[in-house]
Amino acid sequence: MQIQPDPPDRILRIKTVLARTGLTRSTLYRKMEAGTFPKNTRISTRCTGWRETAIAEWMRNPTPDGTGNGPA
Repeated sequence: MQIQPDPPDRILRIKTVLARTGLTRSTLYRKMEAGTFPKNTRISTRCTGWRETAIAEWMRNPTPDGTGNGPA
């Protein structure tokens, strides 16, 4: 049996991230600033995106502090 390599980590654009998370654009950027949402990655001069694995991980544990314990 041959082991299949992991597929490459896709870069998601903002519309896809907003649709998957249910966040508004302003809430997403506010959470990024607070450090409770994954940072975006620069794709080109005027284009950014988020790693699909980072968004999936955040969606499994979206608590404000990222620990799963909720607000202090």
